[in-house]
Amino acid sequence: IHVQYYIFEEGELADRLLKLFKQKEAEGVEVRLIYDSIGSLSLSRGYLNQLKEAGIEVYNFLPYRFGRFLTSLNYRNHRKIIVVDGKIAFTGGINISDKYLKGDDTLGMWHDMHLMIRGSAAHHLNTVFINDWELVSGNQLQIGLPSVPDFTGKTRMQILASGPNDDFSLMEKLYFTLINSARKHVYITNPYIIPNHALLTALHTAALSGVDVRLLLSSKSDSVIVKLCVQSYFQRFLHSGVRIFLYPEGFLHSKIITVDDRVCTIGTANVDDRSFQHNYEVNAVLFDEETASRLREYFERDCNKSLELNYRDFSQRPWTNRLAEGAARLISPLL
Repeated sequence: IHVQYYIFEEGELADRLLKLFKQKEAEGVEVRLIYDSIGSLSLSRGYLNQLKEAGIEVYNFLPYRFGRFLTSLNYRNHRKIIVVDGKIAFTGGINISDKYLKGDDTLGMWHDMHLMIRGSAAHHLNTVFINDWELVSGNQLQIGLPSVPDFTGKTRMQILASGPNDDFSLMEKLYFTLINSARKHVYITNPYIIPNHALLTALHTAALSGVDVRLLLSSKSDSVIVKLCVQSYFQRFLHSGVRIFLYPEGFLHSKIITVDDRVCTIGTANVDDRSFQHNYEVNAVLFDEETASRLREYFERDCNKSLELNYRDFSQRPWTNRLAEGAARLISPLL
Protein backbone atom coordinates (compact mmCIF):
# COMPACT_ATOMS: atom_id res chain seq x y z
CA ILE A 1 0.00 0.00 0.00
CA HIS A 2 1.55 3.27 -1.13
CA VAL A 3 0.18 6.49 0.39
CA GLN A 4 1.27 10.03 -0.43
CA TYR A 5 -0.44 13.22 0.76
CA TYR A 6 0.20 16.92 0.95
CA ILE A 7 -1.96 17.30 4.07
CA PHE A 8 -2.03 14.45 6.56
CA GLU A 9 -3.71 15.70 9.73
CA GLU A 10 -4.35 13.80 12.91
CA GLY A 11 -7.92 13.08 13.86
CA GLU A 12 -10.60 10.47 13.39
CA LEU A 13 -9.67 9.71 9.78
CA ALA A 14 -5.94 9.45 10.55
CA ASP A 15 -6.69 7.16 13.51
CA ARG A 16 -8.80 4.88 11.30
CA LEU A 17 -6.00 4.72 8.77
CA LEU A 18 -3.43 3.97 11.47
CA LYS A 19 -5.55 1.06 12.69
CA LEU A 20 -5.94 -0.23 9.13
CA PHE A 21 -2.22 0.14 8.36
CA LYS A 22 -1.32 -1.82 11.50
CA GLN A 23 -3.75 -4.56 10.51
CA LYS A 24 -2.34 -4.83 6.99
CA GLU A 25 1.25 -4.84 8.26
CA ALA A 26 0.36 -7.72 10.60
CA GLU A 27 -0.99 -9.57 7.54
CA GLY A 28 2.36 -9.15 5.79
CA VAL A 29 1.42 -6.22 3.55
CA GLU A 30 4.11 -3.59 2.98
CA VAL A 31 2.84 -0.07 3.77
CA ARG A 32 4.76 3.04 2.71
CA LEU A 33 3.80 6.64 3.44
CA ILE A 34 5.09 9.98 2.15
CA TYR A 35 3.77 13.22 3.67
CA ASP A 36 4.70 16.79 2.84
CA SER A 37 6.68 18.37 5.64
CA ILE A 38 4.98 21.78 5.27
CA GLY A 39 1.45 20.69 4.38
CA SER A 40 1.52 18.14 7.23
CA LEU A 41 3.39 20.36 9.67
CA SER A 42 0.93 19.57 12.49
CA LEU A 43 1.59 15.81 12.29
CA SER A 44 2.95 14.88 15.72
CA ARG A 45 6.04 12.86 16.54
CA GLY A 46 3.84 10.54 18.59
CA TYR A 47 1.67 9.61 15.61
CA LEU A 48 4.72 9.11 13.40
CA ASN A 49 6.32 6.89 16.05
CA GLN A 50 3.20 4.72 16.14
CA LEU A 51 3.46 4.27 12.38
CA LYS A 52 7.14 3.34 12.55
CA GLU A 53 6.68 1.01 15.52
CA ALA A 54 4.06 -0.87 13.50
CA GLY A 55 6.62 -1.43 10.72
CA ILE A 56 5.26 1.21 8.35
CA GLU A 57 7.93 3.02 6.34
CA VAL A 58 7.43 6.79 6.63
CA TYR A 59 9.27 9.70 5.02
CA ASN A 60 8.54 13.41 4.80
CA PHE A 61 9.06 15.34 1.61
CA LEU A 62 11.76 18.04 1.58
CA PRO A 63 11.92 18.70 5.34
CA TYR A 64 12.62 22.28 6.30
CA ARG A 65 16.33 23.09 6.48
CA PHE A 66 17.77 26.44 7.58
CA GLY A 67 20.60 26.11 5.08
CA ARG A 68 18.19 25.33 2.23
CA PHE A 69 15.45 27.84 2.96
CA LEU A 70 14.09 28.41 -0.55
CA THR A 71 14.17 24.83 -1.81
CA SER A 72 12.96 23.22 1.40
CA LEU A 73 10.14 25.72 1.93
CA ASN A 74 8.99 26.65 -1.57
CA TYR A 75 8.99 23.34 -3.46
CA ARG A 76 6.12 21.29 -2.04
CA ASN A 77 4.67 17.90 -2.93
CA HIS A 78 0.97 18.66 -3.47
CA ARG A 79 0.11 15.16 -4.73
CA LYS A 80 -2.60 12.93 -3.26
CA ILE A 81 -2.04 9.29 -4.13
CA ILE A 82 -3.00 5.87 -2.80
CA VAL A 83 -2.00 2.73 -4.73
CA VAL A 84 -2.89 -0.80 -3.66
CA ASP A 85 -0.85 -3.66 -5.17
CA GLY A 86 -0.23 -1.52 -8.23
CA LYS A 87 -3.74 -2.36 -9.45
CA ILE A 88 -6.15 0.01 -7.68
CA ALA A 89 -5.33 3.67 -7.14
CA PHE A 90 -6.89 6.90 -5.93
CA THR A 91 -6.05 10.50 -6.77
CA GLY A 92 -7.76 13.88 -6.81
CA GLY A 93 -8.19 16.78 -4.43
CA ILE A 94 -8.99 15.05 -1.13
CA ASN A 95 -6.42 15.21 1.69
CA ILE A 96 -6.30 13.18 4.91
CA SER A 97 -8.24 15.52 7.18
CA ASP A 98 -11.35 15.45 9.33
CA LYS A 99 -12.54 18.52 7.40
CA TYR A 100 -14.04 16.03 4.97
CA LEU A 101 -15.84 14.16 7.75
CA LYS A 102 -16.92 16.88 10.16
CA GLY A 103 -16.34 20.14 8.32
CA ASP A 104 -14.52 23.25 9.46
CA ASP A 105 -15.76 25.77 12.04
CA THR A 106 -15.24 28.62 9.59
CA LEU A 107 -15.61 27.07 6.13
CA GLY A 108 -18.08 24.26 6.79
CA MET A 109 -17.85 20.93 4.99
CA TRP A 110 -15.14 20.51 2.38
CA HIS A 111 -16.40 19.36 -1.02
CA ASP A 112 -13.98 17.61 -3.34
CA MET A 113 -13.60 15.19 -6.26
CA HIS A 114 -11.52 12.02 -6.22
CA LEU A 115 -11.04 9.13 -8.65
CA MET A 116 -10.73 5.41 -8.06
CA ILE A 117 -8.66 3.94 -10.89
CA ARG A 118 -8.23 0.29 -11.83
CA GLY A 119 -5.89 -1.20 -14.40
CA SER A 120 -2.74 0.00 -16.08
CA ALA A 121 -3.31 3.66 -15.16
CA ALA A 122 -3.02 2.62 -11.50
CA HIS A 123 0.43 1.26 -12.30
CA HIS A 124 1.40 4.63 -13.76
CA LEU A 125 0.34 6.34 -10.53
CA ASN A 126 2.44 3.81 -8.68
CA THR A 127 5.41 4.82 -10.82
CA VAL A 128 4.90 8.43 -9.71
CA PHE A 129 4.99 7.28 -6.09
CA ILE A 130 8.08 5.11 -6.66
CA ASN A 131 9.98 8.05 -8.16
CA ASP A 132 9.07 10.22 -5.17
CA TRP A 133 10.01 7.39 -2.80
CA GLU A 134 13.51 7.26 -4.27
CA LEU A 135 13.79 11.03 -3.82
CA VAL A 136 12.80 11.02 -0.13
CA SER A 137 14.38 7.72 0.95
CA GLY A 138 17.31 7.29 -1.42
CA ASN A 139 16.11 3.73 -2.08
CA GLN A 140 14.85 2.27 -5.34
CA LEU A 141 11.77 0.07 -5.06
CA GLN A 142 12.03 -3.00 -7.25
CA ILE A 143 8.36 -3.43 -8.06
CA GLY A 144 7.46 -4.82 -11.45
CA LEU A 145 4.40 -4.29 -13.59
CA PRO A 146 1.40 -6.04 -12.01
CA SER A 147 -0.34 -8.74 -13.98
CA VAL A 148 -3.12 -6.59 -15.42
CA PRO A 149 -3.99 -6.14 -19.09
CA ASP A 150 -2.91 -2.94 -20.80
CA PHE A 151 -6.57 -1.91 -21.05
CA THR A 152 -8.91 -3.30 -18.41
CA GLY A 153 -11.78 -0.94 -19.21
CA LYS A 154 -13.17 1.29 -21.92
CA THR A 155 -11.79 4.54 -20.51
CA ARG A 156 -8.64 5.96 -22.06
CA MET A 157 -6.65 7.74 -19.39
CA GLN A 158 -3.32 9.53 -19.12
CA ILE A 159 -1.54 10.15 -15.81
CA LEU A 160 0.35 13.43 -15.93
CA ALA A 161 2.85 14.21 -13.17
CA SER A 162 4.62 17.55 -12.99
CA GLY A 163 7.15 19.29 -10.80
CA PRO A 164 9.62 22.20 -10.58
CA ASN A 165 12.29 20.05 -12.23
CA ASP A 166 10.31 19.81 -15.51
CA ASP A 167 11.86 21.26 -18.65
CA PHE A 168 8.38 22.62 -19.46
CA SER A 169 5.44 23.47 -17.24
CA LEU A 170 3.32 20.39 -17.97
CA MET A 171 0.21 21.36 -16.00
CA GLU A 172 0.14 24.82 -17.52
CA LYS A 173 0.35 23.29 -20.99
CA LEU A 174 -2.35 20.74 -20.16
CA TYR A 175 -4.79 23.43 -19.03
CA PHE A 176 -3.82 25.73 -21.92
CA THR A 177 -4.42 22.93 -24.45
CA LEU A 178 -7.78 21.95 -22.94
CA ILE A 179 -9.06 25.54 -23.02
CA ASN A 180 -7.86 26.15 -26.58
CA SER A 181 -9.36 22.86 -27.79
CA ALA A 182 -12.88 23.77 -26.63
CA ARG A 183 -15.46 24.37 -29.35
CA LYS A 184 -18.68 24.24 -27.30
CA HIS A 185 -17.87 24.59 -23.61
CA VAL A 186 -15.08 24.53 -21.05
CA TYR A 187 -16.10 24.27 -17.41
CA ILE A 188 -13.49 24.77 -14.69
CA THR A 189 -13.99 23.92 -11.02
CA ASN A 190 -11.16 25.17 -8.83
CA PRO A 191 -10.88 27.23 -5.63
CA TYR A 192 -7.61 28.90 -6.68
CA ILE A 193 -7.86 30.47 -10.14
CA ILE A 194 -4.96 32.92 -10.43
CA PRO A 195 -4.11 32.56 -14.14
CA ASN A 196 -0.87 33.64 -15.77
CA HIS A 197 -0.92 35.68 -18.98
CA ALA A 198 -1.17 32.63 -21.27
CA LEU A 199 -4.18 31.10 -19.50
CA LEU A 200 -5.83 34.48 -19.05
CA THR A 201 -5.57 35.07 -22.79
CA ALA A 202 -6.82 31.55 -23.56
CA LEU A 203 -9.91 32.00 -21.36
CA HIS A 204 -10.70 35.45 -22.76
CA THR A 205 -10.22 34.25 -26.34
CA ALA A 206 -12.43 31.20 -25.84
CA ALA A 207 -15.24 33.26 -24.32
CA LEU A 208 -15.01 35.99 -26.98
CA SER A 209 -15.16 33.35 -29.72
CA GLY A 210 -18.49 32.02 -28.45
CA VAL A 211 -17.34 29.10 -26.30
CA ASP A 212 -19.38 28.69 -23.10
CA VAL A 213 -16.69 29.33 -20.49
CA ARG A 214 -17.71 28.92 -16.87
CA LEU A 215 -15.72 29.07 -13.64
CA LEU A 216 -17.02 27.48 -10.43
CA LEU A 217 -15.27 28.63 -7.28
CA SER A 218 -15.99 28.50 -3.58
CA SER A 219 -17.73 31.53 -2.10
CA LYS A 220 -15.59 30.94 1.01
CA SER A 221 -11.81 30.78 1.12
CA ASP A 222 -9.18 29.48 3.50
CA SER A 223 -7.05 32.59 2.82
CA VAL A 224 -8.22 36.20 2.68
CA ILE A 225 -5.25 37.26 0.54
CA VAL A 226 -5.78 34.43 -1.94
CA LYS A 227 -9.50 35.22 -2.16
CA LEU A 228 -8.76 38.88 -2.96
CA CYS A 229 -6.20 37.88 -5.57
CA VAL A 230 -8.66 35.47 -7.22
CA GLN A 231 -11.35 38.17 -7.24
CA SER A 232 -9.00 40.65 -8.91
CA TYR A 233 -9.49 38.76 -12.19
CA PHE A 234 -13.28 38.59 -12.04
CA GLN A 235 -14.15 41.90 -13.73
CA ARG A 236 -12.05 41.17 -16.83
CA PHE A 237 -13.43 37.64 -16.98
CA LEU A 238 -17.02 38.85 -16.79
CA HIS A 239 -16.39 41.58 -19.35
CA SER A 240 -15.10 39.00 -21.89
CA GLY A 241 -18.15 36.75 -21.38
CA VAL A 242 -16.75 34.25 -18.88
CA ARG A 243 -19.49 33.21 -16.46
CA ILE A 244 -18.50 32.95 -12.77
CA PHE A 245 -20.38 30.98 -10.12
CA LEU A 246 -19.67 31.03 -6.37
CA TYR A 247 -20.51 27.78 -4.57
CA PRO A 248 -22.13 28.51 -1.18
CA GLU A 249 -22.22 25.14 0.60
CA GLY A 250 -18.95 24.86 2.49
CA PHE A 251 -15.53 25.01 0.84
CA LEU A 252 -15.27 23.74 -2.73
CA HIS A 253 -11.78 22.25 -3.14
CA SER A 254 -12.15 20.21 -6.39
CA LYS A 255 -9.75 20.64 -9.31
CA ILE A 256 -11.68 19.69 -12.48
CA ILE A 257 -11.83 20.78 -16.10
CA THR A 258 -14.30 19.31 -18.59
CA VAL A 259 -14.38 20.16 -22.30
CA ASP A 260 -17.13 19.51 -24.86
CA ASP A 261 -18.27 16.24 -23.21
CA ARG A 262 -15.20 14.52 -24.68
CA VAL A 263 -12.22 15.09 -22.39
CA CYS A 264 -11.76 16.03 -18.74
CA THR A 265 -9.13 16.14 -16.03
CA ILE A 266 -9.30 15.57 -12.28
CA GLY A 267 -6.27 16.02 -10.09
CA THR A 268 -4.32 18.07 -7.61
CA ALA A 269 -3.17 21.08 -9.68
CA ASN A 270 -4.72 24.49 -9.15
CA VAL A 271 -4.86 27.18 -11.84
CA ASP A 272 -1.95 29.21 -10.51
CA ASP A 273 1.81 29.59 -10.83
CA ARG A 274 2.43 27.68 -7.59
CA SER A 275 0.94 24.53 -9.10
CA PHE A 276 2.58 25.21 -12.46
CA GLN A 277 6.08 26.16 -11.32
CA HIS A 278 6.74 25.16 -7.70
CA ASN A 279 4.62 22.18 -6.62
CA TYR A 280 4.81 18.50 -7.46
CA GLU A 281 1.35 17.71 -8.86
CA VAL A 282 -0.50 14.84 -10.54
CA ASN A 283 -3.62 14.86 -12.73
CA ALA A 284 -5.60 12.16 -14.48
CA VAL A 285 -6.72 13.11 -17.99
CA LEU A 286 -9.71 11.09 -19.22
CA PHE A 287 -10.55 10.84 -22.91
CA ASP A 288 -14.02 9.51 -22.26
CA GLU A 289 -17.37 10.99 -23.28
CA GLU A 290 -19.34 9.27 -20.50
CA THR A 291 -17.11 10.56 -17.71
CA ALA A 292 -16.83 14.05 -19.22
CA SER A 293 -20.60 14.34 -19.58
CA ARG A 294 -21.14 13.11 -15.99
CA LEU A 295 -18.73 15.73 -14.70
CA ARG A 296 -20.52 18.36 -16.79
CA GLU A 297 -23.81 17.32 -15.18
CA TYR A 298 -22.24 17.57 -11.70
CA PHE A 299 -20.91 21.01 -12.64
CA GLU A 300 -24.32 22.24 -13.81
CA ARG A 301 -25.98 20.87 -10.68
CA ASP A 302 -23.50 22.80 -8.50
CA CYS A 303 -23.98 25.95 -10.60
CA ASN A 304 -27.71 25.75 -9.94
CA LYS A 305 -26.93 25.99 -6.21
CA SER A 306 -24.47 28.82 -6.69
CA LEU A 307 -24.51 32.59 -7.01
CA GLU A 308 -23.74 33.79 -10.55
CA LEU A 309 -21.87 37.07 -10.68
CA ASN A 310 -23.09 39.92 -12.88
CA TYR A 311 -20.62 42.20 -14.69
CA ARG A 312 -22.55 45.39 -14.05
CA ASP A 313 -23.05 44.73 -10.34
CA PHE A 314 -19.51 43.46 -9.76
CA SER A 315 -17.92 46.42 -11.58
CA GLN A 316 -19.68 48.77 -9.12
CA ARG A 317 -18.09 47.23 -6.02
CA PRO A 318 -16.49 49.70 -3.56
CA TRP A 319 -13.10 51.20 -4.41
CA THR A 320 -11.72 49.74 -1.19
CA ASN A 321 -12.38 46.24 -2.58
CA ARG A 322 -10.53 47.12 -5.79
CA LEU A 323 -7.59 48.49 -3.83
CA ALA A 324 -7.35 45.35 -1.67
CA GLU A 325 -7.62 43.11 -4.76
CA GLY A 326 -4.87 45.03 -6.53
CA ALA A 327 -2.57 44.82 -3.52
CA ALA A 328 -3.18 41.06 -3.24
CA ARG A 329 -2.50 40.63 -6.96
CA LEU A 330 0.92 42.24 -6.60
CA ILE A 331 2.06 39.38 -4.39
CA SER A 332 0.32 36.63 -6.40
CA PRO A 333 3.65 35.05 -7.50
CA LEU A 334 4.29 34.26 -3.82
CA LEU A 335 0.90 32.66 -3.14
